[in-house]
Amino acid sequence: MTTQNGRVRDAVTTARRVVVKIGSSSLTTATGGLADERVDTLVDTLGRLTAEGREVVLVSSGAIAAGLAPLGLPRRPRDLATQQAAASVGQGLLIGRYASSFARHGRTVGQVLLTVDDVTRRVHYRNAYRTLRKLLDLRAVPIVNENDTVATQEIRFGDNDRLAALVAALVHADLLVLLSDVDALWTGDPTNPHSTRIAEVRDDADLAGITIGRAGRSGVGTGGMVTKVEAARIATGFGIPVVLTAADLAAPALAGEPVGTLFHPQRRRPTARLFWLAHATSPRGRLHLDPGAVAAVVGRRKSLLPAGITAVDGSFTAGDPVDLVDTAGASVARGLVNYDAVELPGLLGRSTSELAAALGPAYEREVVHRDDLVLL
Repeated sequence: MTTQNGRVRDAVTTARRVVVKIGSSSLTTATGGLADERVDTLVDTLGRLTAEGREVVLVSSGAIAAGLAPLGLPRRPRDLATQQAAASVGQGLLIGRYASSFARHGRTVGQVLLTVDDVTRRVHYRNAYRTLRKLLDLRAVPIVNENDTVATQEIRFGDNDRLAALVAALVHADLLVLLSDVDALWTGDPTNPHSTRIAEVRDDADLAGITIGRAGRSGVGTGGMVTKVEAARIATGFGIPVVLTAADLAAPALAGEPVGTLFHPQRRRPTARLFWLAHATSPRGRLHLDPGAVAAVVGRRKSLLPAGITAVDGSFTAGDPVDLVDTAGASVARGLVNYDAVELPGLLGRSTSELAAALGPAYEREVVHRDDLVLL
C-alpha cells in the first residue's frame, strides 16, 4: 500500500472493486441541469475500468441539482418539500443520462436508492448487499444515491460523501475515490499561495494544523472538504484506501498516478453491518446502564439484559438504534433495541427468567443482542 510521489499507486492499480463518488458540482451547471459532457467524461473513465474486468459502484449526487432547471428553480431550494420535489424530477433525469452514457460502453446501470434503515436493520442490510452484489455479478454498474425524495434525514445530512464511504464498506471495496471540484486536500485554502497539497495521509497526525473548508464553491452541492475528510476516515477505518481529487483528474487518479491525496487504510476490517451502525445511524434514544451492565457489555461483549438498565430516554420502536450510556451519561455502545420505548420501563431491573414467568416466553430475550451492538 505504500507509495511515493512520481510512482504509480499500487493501492489503486490492484483494486478490483472500486467505489467512485462524484458531487453535484462536478455533474451539473451552476444554475441546475446536467452537464452532458461532464457525465460522458466520467462514464468514459469508468467504462475503461469495467472493460479491464474491474467492478465499479458509482455513488452519484446531483438529483436535486438536476431537477432545478426543469422546475424553473433558480437555485437550490432551502425548504424540504421543494428539495424533495426537485429530487423526484432530477433522479429520473440523472439515472436516464447515466443509462444512455454507459450504453456506449455496453454496460447496463441499476439504480439503488438507500436510506439509513436499509443498511442497519438486519434484513434490510442483507437485501441491500444482495442487490449490489447481484448487479455486479451481472456486470451492471450500480448507481447509488440517497433516497432524497422521501427520506428527510438524508437531505438534512446533505451530502453523499459519507454514504460513499459506507457503501464502500458494505460491498467490501478495495478502493474509494472521492471526486469533487477540488484537486486534493491542501494545508489551507487552495487559492492561497502559501497552501501546499497534501499527497498522502497515513493517520490523524498528518491532518494536524490543517484548515479544512466547510463549503463548496458551486452553489448546487452541499458538501465541503470536512465531509470528504470524514468520509476518508470512515473508509480507511474499514481498511479501504481513499483517493481524493477533482473530477477532471479521475482518469489519472484511477490509473494510479500520484494526483490528489491518498489516504492510507487501517489494516483491520470490522464487521460491515456494525460499521454502518456506528457511522451511519443517529440514536433514537438512550438506555442508562448500571456499572455491572457496562462491564458486561463493554468488557465482556455480552448482550444487554433488562436487569442492567436503570432508565430509558427517547421515543423509539423495536429495531431502532439506541445509545447505551454509563453512569456518567457517556455513550459506550450503540445497538438495535428489541423493545419499544413504552415497553421498557416496566421491565427494568428484572431478570429475563422472571419476565418470562410473569409475562410469557416472548419476554425472555435481550434488550440489545450482542450481534446488534457496536462499541463506541
